[in-house]
This record gives sequence, structure tokens and C-alpha cells, in this order.
Amino acid sequence: MSLDPRQVYWRSNLRFLAILLLVWFVVSFGCGILFVDQLDQIRIGGFGLGFWFAQQGSIYVFVLLIWVYVWLMNRADKDYEARCAEQAEAAE
Repeated sequence: MSLDPRQVYWRSNLRFLAILLLVWFVVSFGCGILFVDQLDQIRIGGFGLGFWFAQQGSIYVFVLLIWVYVWLMNRADKDYEARCAEQAEAAE
């Protein structure tokens, strides 16, 4: 018995959100606060890498994650449409 396409779509959406939010948390909180002393050993433009992550890096990563989310959801939308078309054909 197959699942409803809406349930599959929603589960994939929640999985994408959980993974992307975890990445954002690790980058913003982990690299900007928890691991800042270790990352500050690496210098970029005269500033420590931990400082860079705290000031700019987490914002760049957030924007990148938005692009990744859009790409993933576009793929999920195409898959959802294909599943709905298959289900409509099977119902006929």
C-alpha cells in the first residue's frame, strides 16, 4: 500500500527543513560561538575565522541554505506532480 503523495511531500519537506536548520545551527552557533577559539587560529584578511563566521559567515551560509532549499523543493514539487499523475491514471 503506497502512501498518499501529500504525506510523502510533507515528510520530505520536514526532513529538508530539519537538515538545513541543523546545518545553519552548527555554522552560526557552533562556528560563531562554541568553536570560535579554535577557528580564530586561522586568519582571513587579518581577522580570525571564528570572528568571520560570527559576523558574516553564518549569513552567507543562511543565504546558501535558502538556495539549496529552493532547489530541493523544486525537485520535490516535480516528484509530487508525477506521483499525483500516476495516482490519477491508476484511479481511471
